[in-house]
Amino acid sequence: MILSTTPSLEGHTIQSYKGVVVGEAILGANIFRDLFAGIRDIVGGRSGAYEKEMAKARQIALQELQQRATELGANAVVGIDLDYEVIGKDGSMMMVSASGTAVIVG
Repeated sequence: MILSTTPSLEGHTIQSYKGVVVGEAILGANIFRDLFAGIRDIVGGRSGAYEKEMAKARQIALQELQQRATELGANAVVGIDLDYEVIGKDGSMMMVSASGTAVIVG
């Protein structure tokens, strides 16, 4: 499966559009509490633990997006957009969503 943020793929022709696909991952309040409790791992203004959890959420969202594209018979997703939102009561959760267009390329 080819995943791309671009609207087309160099060297490939889009043969068929299968539709918009979305993948989401939500980090709950416990993750944030644990991360901020361990704030001591911040070096140079960056938190390794926080970055690791965000990378994990991004990976989950992209895997879900890929799975939905596969279910539609696609072999690529173009125009992928990643969004990060704070949701829930008092911003206690973080959502990572990935969306794009499932296509068949040749």
